[in-house]
Amino acid sequence: MSAPVPQEELPILEALVNIRNRLTALKKNSGGGEFIKASDVNSLYQAVVKQVTKLNDVRDDNTAYNNRLDTTLADVFSLLSLFYLTIGKTRDAPATYSQIASMRKILNHMNESAVYNESDLAPFQKRIADLRQILRRDAAEGKHPEAIIKLLERHLNKCGDIVHSLEDSLSVLSPELIPIHERLVTIRRKLVALGAKEGSHKHELKPLQEELRKIDSKRVDGKFLGPGGDVPASQAICSSLLEECFEIAQEIKANDESKRVAPALKPIHDRLSEIRSELEGLVLTHRWTLRETDLWNYSLSLQEIDKMRVDGKFLDSEGNRPEGQYVLLYLLRRCYGLIYRLLSSSEPVAEELTPISNKLSTVKKCLNEVLKYGGPLNPRELYPYQLALHQIESRRKDGKFIGEDGSIPEGQGVVMAHLNECHELIEMLKETMDEGEFDDDEDEYDYDDEETVSEDGGRRQE
Repeated sequence: MSAPVPQEELPILEALVNIRNRLTALKKNSGGGEFIKASDVNSLYQAVVKQVTKLNDVRDDNTAYNNRLDTTLADVFSLLSLFYLTIGKTRDAPATYSQIASMRKILNHMNESAVYNESDLAPFQKRIADLRQILRRDAAEGKHPEAIIKLLERHLNKCGDIVHSLEDSLSVLSPELIPIHERLVTIRRKLVALGAKEGSHKHELKPLQEELRKIDSKRVDGKFLGPGGDVPASQAICSSLLEECFEIAQEIKANDESKRVAPALKPIHDRLSEIRSELEGLVLTHRWTLRETDLWNYSLSLQEIDKMRVDGKFLDSEGNRPEGQYVLLYLLRRCYGLIYRLLSSSEPVAEELTPISNKLSTVKKCLNEVLKYGGPLNPRELYPYQLALHQIESRRKDGKFIGEDGSIPEGQGVVMAHLNECHELIEMLKETMDEGEFDDDEDEYDYDDEETVSEDGGRRQE
């Protein structure tokens, strides 16, 4: 339970609640096709900076706090971070918060399950180092106030502490047991994923059970032995993981015909399955359909579900632990992982420039395919691509793509790189033609006609 909010922090809490409401309203208002303006985001960011500075003045850096103000501040920063990603400022310090928060959720679940190996931790180590570099750079350049940098570093350090703790847990493994441990981690993941599938999967389950029995047969009196017959340390880690794998396999086998969780957990299962399906769809189409602020609703839903657990388990109305726990935890962790993946892959392009970036990516892909497979090509076939590039370039003013409010959206460099690559590809394709063929026909086309070009490079009359 959270602690009460001290009297001196109440005005700060009130201000943060107001900022959260404004952020939520901005998110809703921009859902009707309007682009999120960088000026609006910056205005709210400055309001947050003011309150964080006040908070630092009344708090002790060495004390851990957890009251309603802290949860409200976490909500504010999560939303603000998503807005920064949406406007293309992915390499700014405030944009790191949502990634840090998502990473921490995953690491906590890994710590809870104790199912991980060195290769699982490596990507988090790298990401933490990358995010730390962003914070240090912004601090050195004075790009953001010290109060904001300190807050973000504090959250990032907590992630680093969890990773170090996980590494320490693995360090007690004897070298002789590392291959067995890594194989058991892999088997457990396959079993849990199998348990979350619909229908019967006896043929997939059988080889995993056989492999578990083979690993179990290597034990003597319940112990794994080393090459010389000695008993390596850290037996408990591998033995408990092995027993858990057998337990999951038995649960899958027992429920193989229905492949359903207990009725009491069915609503949670269905909601998690729905969220996973939608997030997996976003992973495939995020370049065209994702607005990073949309991830806020998914994060809230997952947090609500996660908070329903008691001692790591979902309970029914009578306080019992129904069957299907592994399936629900798998789905929950899968959803957290998908959100983290979407946040990490966000491109530094403001949503106002995203349609242009997407169109150029499509044109580039088509031109690469034409160049790859070759074949007869004449100027008439190349014309739609040239027209598409001309229409995009005509939107620039003084070499920049300008937003609706006259500002210069983030992502100019990315879009220009795509545009230049497209021009280079067209030049390469021209070189494959006979010079005379291209020169004779080129003048018959007028780029400023009434036609537009569709996303796939085709032509249509407006």
